Amino acid sequence: MSEEIQHRAIRSFVLRAGRMGTGQSKALEELGPRYVLPYAATPMDWRGVFGRAAPRILEIGFGMGGATAEIARSRPENDYLGVEVHTPGVGALLKRIGELDLSNLRIVQQDAVEVLRHMFAEASLDGIHIFFPDPWHKKRHHKRRLIQPVFVELLASRIKPGGYLHMATDWEDYAHQMLEVLGANPHLRNTADGYAPRPGYRPLTKFEQRGLRLGHGVRDLVFRRKGGP
Repeated sequence: MSEEIQHRAIRSFVLRAGRMGTGQSKALEELGPRYVLPYAATPMDWRGVFGRAAPRILEIGFGMGGATAEIARSRPENDYLGVEVHTPGVGALLKRIGELDLSNLRIVQQDAVEVLRHMFAEASLDGIHIFFPDPWHKKRHHKRRLIQPVFVELLASRIKPGGYLHMATDWEDYAHQMLEVLGANPHLRNTADGYAPRPGYRPLTKFEQRGLRLGHGVRDLVFRRKGGP
């Protein structure tokens, strides 16, 4: 399979219908021009966007953005970029950005694969978060899952040596797949013996609480790019 065909085959999302609330619509109109960055097929100027040099963290698929905003609030020393395709989620996160007056968080509304491929140079990110990606729980749909070897190779290429990749899921078989795929990547090393304790910066999300109510154990995975501390 050629690299071009592999790239075409990877997508980070499937569009689903969503409803916009009044607050989300207002946030999009008022805050979108400041906090939503246009997608561009050129490397992002982090210093120009945030006005400083700081650790750079990417979150892929932030959903409604509650955890994303809380992480940015609790770690003002880092700069965060959230990538999400669903407009209601973008509006919800913009609303939280306004409520919390966050200056260290921006959004790109675009397929994460395209963002990774074109907006970030190799070894330019200090960390990547992917929390509760769609589990595609039916076996015939497993091929649609985001965490596949080709995508993980792309992720690893954008992380600095010593930088981290943090994933979480409440689906046990998806967690096993994540552990297997991440463990097989030659550029990554596991920071734990299997699954990692939940890092203190990641808040309990509604998805995690739902999973716990359903009896699903939530599993975190934290890997680092080899070549650093």
